[in-house]
Amino acid sequence: MNATNETTTARAPQVWGTLQAHDAPALIAFYVDVFGFEPTAVYADGDQVAHAQLDWPEGGGIMLGSHKPDGAWTREPGTAGFYVVTDRVDEVHRRVVDAGAEVLREPRSTDYGSYEFACADREGNHWSFGTYRGESRTAG
Repeated sequence: MNATNETTTARAPQVWGTLQAHDAPALIAFYVDVFGFEPTAVYADGDQVAHAQLDWPEGGGIMLGSHKPDGAWTREPGTAGFYVVTDRVDEVHRRVVDAGAEVLREPRSTDYGSYEFACADREGNHWSFGTYRGESRTAG
């Protein structure tokens, strides 16, 4: 393809991070109340969450459920890591600090043009919130 035919494309997010939790209802509440995710679907039987979809208001989201150590698709709680694009870095950081969550890296500007911070959730998963949206893709 020559350069004159290339176009920049923007696509709806289609990659969903997944994780499992020892206390999924509490972790969902933390993600909603502190991080700002929106609960789109939560299928639970008491404290056992079979599936939850939490959407990020600025695009994308995560899926999670209760830990199933013997399940075919199992993830050890506390081992996930996520990067979330947001224009509200300071707002999310303030809610994280107010909630007493562990801040791993204070807000800062990076050499690749992002403004971001990192923290751990109540089960130990690592989260980075920043303004970096990745590099532009061209249609192929």
